[in-house]
Amino acid sequence: QVQLVASGGGLVQPGGSLRLSCRASGNIFRSYDMSWFRQAPGKQREWVAGITIGDTTNHADSVKGRFTISRDNAKNTVYLQMNSLKPEDTAAYSCTIEGRIWSQGTQVTVSS
Repeated sequence: QVQLVASGGGLVQPGGSLRLSCRASGNIFRSYDMSWFRQAPGKQREWVAGITIGDTTNHADSVKGRFTISRDNAKNTVYLQMNSLKPEDTAAYSCTIEGRIWSQGTQVTVSS
């Protein structure tokens, strides 16, 4: 059973940066598309970014130009580089393998 472990969240001031990581157990990581989602308190879960097995990336309009998803198949890890963070980016961030396997959330709080 593949498991995903997300890390890298924290408290950051507006305009700051964080890099989230999501590491998969097992050796199937490179065979699947990966995505990051986020969920703020009282709001629905929101898709943030996705990356295919061929390294094609897509980002939600709300984060385009500020966030970048990438993957390192040798490390079974997908990353989310978040720059120019805004208070509205505050949420629990989770990664997923094609919506079927999910990590726990890692909390990102953007506040002065």
